[in-house]
Amino acid sequence: MMEQEKTTLELIPRQQQNWQGRPEWFFNREHTDTYEQWYEGRYKRAEIWQKKVMEQLVSKDSRVKTLLEFGCGTTRFTRWWKEIGIEATGGDISPLMLSQAMHLFEGDLVMADSHHMPFKDHTFDSLAFITTFEYYHDPVRVIREAARVGRYGIAMGMMNRNSPKVLRRRVQELFGKNPFYLTATFYTPQRLSAIIHKALQGREYTIEWTCTGLPRWFPVQQWGLPYGDFFGLYVRFNDVD
Repeated sequence: MMEQEKTTLELIPRQQQNWQGRPEWFFNREHTDTYEQWYEGRYKRAEIWQKKVMEQLVSKDSRVKTLLEFGCGTTRFTRWWKEIGIEATGGDISPLMLSQAMHLFEGDLVMADSHHMPFKDHTFDSLAFITTFEYYHDPVRVIREAARVGRYGIAMGMMNRNSPKVLRRRVQELFGKNPFYLTATFYTPQRLSAIIHKALQGREYTIEWTCTGLPRWFPVQQWGLPYGDFFGLYVRFNDVD
């Protein structure tokens, strides 16, 4: 145990200095220690709807029985996949996040960079990124890695650029609050699809997406328009058996 703690402490400064050349909130214990509380509080309703849309999208691909979720954090979603019949493995670059995940998740975990996934081709049926893809420096490379390791598809849950909450977050940052999105790149379904097309040239695939994260008073909570705080997207590979 002492050796594990020493290794974690040695890793954190190096990651803060070198990973993408910028500090990230998920290498800060002040933020990672309260991550689970965030989901249990004001974010609970949003989480319910996010899981609904991800289940709808991924369950349509009956080939998916195993999944690697990268940027799994404390495994909030990673623990959930088994509820819809999918065996999940978690991967993350933050030793602080994974130190909590070890106590919360019964499956396998790996500490690695999503730009260089330490797995053989087609190790899993699918890859998943849930509110983590926004932090990647080279999204095209990450998608190509996901397509290499995941045989049948890629599931993505994203914070939507087409949301009034984006403006609120940026204003909060100006006043030194809400550090979680300082380094995040917000996408729309169309913008993300364009990146996917660039990364997967030569592949045969289809893309399906849907949005949620709409105001509580709104008459619907999920729709096919590109507006809302969150959208789920699934890339289904059609050129594999």
